[in-house]
Amino acid sequence: MLSRQMQNAYGRSALETEVSVASPHKLILMLYDGALQAIRMAKIPMQEKRYADKGKLISKSIAIIDDGLRASLNTEVGGELAQNLDALYEYCSQRLLQANLKNDVALLDEVEALLIELREAWAGIQPGAATPQAPAAPAATPGRGPMSYGEA
Repeated sequence: MLSRQMQNAYGRSALETEVSVASPHKLILMLYDGALQAIRMAKIPMQEKRYADKGKLISKSIAIIDDGLRASLNTEVGGELAQNLDALYEYCSQRLLQANLKNDVALLDEVEALLIELREAWAGIQPGAATPQAPAAPAATPGRGPMSYGEA
C-alpha cells in the first residue's frame, strides 16, 4: 500500500516538474497526450461496463479539451484558425459526452482520431518558425490562461 502511494507521489512530482520546465509548445503536446490517454483508457471500463471508471476518464478528457486546449486559444488574435479549432474542440467534447451517455466506443474512436491528427500537426510546427500558412508558437495572453495558441 505504501509503495503505491509513493509511486503516485513520484508520478505527480515528475509531471509537475515536466510541466514547470516545458515550453508552451510542449505544454500543448502534453494536453493532447493527456486527453488521448484518458480516451484510450476509457475504452476498457466502457467495454467491461464499469460505468463509474469510464465516466471519470471521459470527464478527464473533456476537461483537458475544454479547460486546457480550448482555454488556451486566442480567438481574437488567432482569427479563423483559432475559431475553427475552438469549434472542433467543442465538437470533440460533445462527442465524448455522447460516447459516455451511449457507451459508444466508436465515438471515442472518432474523437481519438481527430485529436491524433491535431496533435501530429501541432508536433510538426517548429516553435518560433512562424510562416503565413502556419500558426505561431504559443504565447501568453492575459486572461486566457498560461498560454495561447492559434495565431495565424
